[in-house]
Amino acid sequence: MTAPQYPRWLNPFLLLIWLVIAIGLRLINLTAKPPWTDEFSTLVFSLGNSFLPVPLNQPITIDVLLQPLQPQPTASIRDVLAHLFSESNHPPLYFVLTHLWMKLFPTQAGLVSLWGARSLAAIFGALSIPAIYALSWVAFRSRLISHLAAAMMAVSPYGIFLAQEARHYTLAILWVIASLSCLVVAARYIQKRIQLPIWLSFSWIVINALGIATHYFFTLTLCTEAIVLIFLAWQQNEEDMGQGRHGDTRRRRESRSFPTSPAHLVHASRYNGTPGATTRLTRATHWLGNLRNALAPPSSSSASLLSPPWRRIYAVAVGTAVAGIVWLPVFLHNTYGDRLVDWIQSDRVGIAWISPIFQALAAWVTMFCLLPVESPNLAVAIASGLLMLIFLIWATPILWRGFRVQLVQPQTRLITKVLAGVVVAAIALFFFFTYFLNIDLTRGARYNFVYFPAVVVLLGASLAICWKTSVSKKEKWGVNGKVSVVVIWVMGLLSAIAVICNLGYQKYYRPDLFVQLIQKTSQVPVLIATTQKTHVQIGEMMGVAREFKLQNTLSPSPLFLLAHQDQNSNTSTTALQNTLKSLPRPFDLWLVNFKAAEPEEVKNCAVETRTFPAINGYKYKIYHCQN
Repeated sequence: MTAPQYPRWLNPFLLLIWLVIAIGLRLINLTAKPPWTDEFSTLVFSLGNSFLPVPLNQPITIDVLLQPLQPQPTASIRDVLAHLFSESNHPPLYFVLTHLWMKLFPTQAGLVSLWGARSLAAIFGALSIPAIYALSWVAFRSRLISHLAAAMMAVSPYGIFLAQEARHYTLAILWVIASLSCLVVAARYIQKRIQLPIWLSFSWIVINALGIATHYFFTLTLCTEAIVLIFLAWQQNEEDMGQGRHGDTRRRRESRSFPTSPAHLVHASRYNGTPGATTRLTRATHWLGNLRNALAPPSSSSASLLSPPWRRIYAVAVGTAVAGIVWLPVFLHNTYGDRLVDWIQSDRVGIAWISPIFQALAAWVTMFCLLPVESPNLAVAIASGLLMLIFLIWATPILWRGFRVQLVQPQTRLITKVLAGVVVAAIALFFFFTYFLNIDLTRGARYNFVYFPAVVVLLGASLAICWKTSVSKKEKWGVNGKVSVVVIWVMGLLSAIAVICNLGYQKYYRPDLFVQLIQKTSQVPVLIATTQKTHVQIGEMMGVAREFKLQNTLSPSPLFLLAHQDQNSNTSTTALQNTLKSLPRPFDLWLVNFKAAEPEEVKNCAVETRTFPAINGYKYKIYHCQN
């Protein structure tokens, strides 16, 4: 029975549908959620501005605090690089692109356009749909797998979460997809023992260089690829050793029947009846033996690892290493950026030993399923959690069966092993960093971008097996294959909508809710004070100041105090003490994320005794300072 013939326009038309869905989902409600601290870093550095001019240890107005968010006509790419290298810990490629992109958009209340900044990440996120289609096609040569992977990428809640932030992760995902494509092609050349083309080697080096220039964690993807290549080398060497042992056995068996003994040679010379035949036959036998040994399969690992495919792979490794080393002086020179990753560095005590496991599980599940579990309505959150649990119990065996089928089929076994190896190696690296180096990478779900595309391709490959199941054959719980695929995709679509509505992957900071609380609570001038270590705390206050500026409802406008905190926490306490003495009363003091001792002057103010709701990112305490 021949496969049905579809019109040539169907494949590009379907791909266009997935692309339109992806763009729509990523642009809906793009600015409905306020920016958080990491996004403020993107905005400020991409403008070519700096956080350093923001005054510390003194009360400042909203306009002074938000000055780094104001575009400067004279700012250039050189300014972007200078401030980024001295105040952050990220490579510059995405920031340079954002600098050029944001020039196309008008300001909002004199501040940089948030829609303009986020739209670039959304566009890169949408481009991952045709990119994942191409990777799936290169990997499996199946239109079905390619379309299913593209469809799942279009509605992935994790992908939409990354695409709706003004950050560099969606661009990094494109480089991951491109690099994995090179890995897949190289794996086939290794299998066939054919030399890699120069264009592939050069492209792989350039892609890896661009990936490192986008995000340093792209090197984790390179580590997973290296682990997969080492596994392929080991597997090929085992095959060669086996062939070598088989060849040695065969040659020993043949040597016993080959006429090389003196008696045989004399008998042969007599048989030939030619003078000097013994000498000539001896030389011929020696030459044939050397030729046979030269043509025999290599029995040593060194011979296998110096075969044609591997020499070019070594060149790719060296070129990639050089592309990464060029950033090493910048990374080591930047001591300010070291303090920006303190939040993922901690010693594990008690239950904290198992929290990374649950954090990792949550990140894996939300790559394709995330209902409104973060809804403020408790009943909705509980119902969503139960529905997700039921869905996972139903879908996991279906996906696992599809993966196993792809793993045993001769035409898909190699690539399935390669992509699965990337995923397993990445997960192993994450837990190695977490448990052995005390760097908990599982705390940042966004870091899973280093292997996210491989998961999507494997998901598409597994769903393809389910899709091709006979209509008469029922999957788990009496649902046939095609219906199962549709249900899984619809679940992804509902999950995408949950993220868009901020009911899943909620923002870490909610300054909009915090400003509403201040407006309802304080009827007198307001001082908002926090401790400051890096520009992260400045970004926290920028979020609040930006909401006040856009709403322009509280009069007079609040003042902000960034009490700098170094090795001695008393410096923050002293700064707040001096500020409280200098301000005219009455006013309300809002201590927000204040991580220092409260000064004596606070005793002259009445603490607020009412209970207020908790707000993401802002732990606060209220004092009423009267005359």
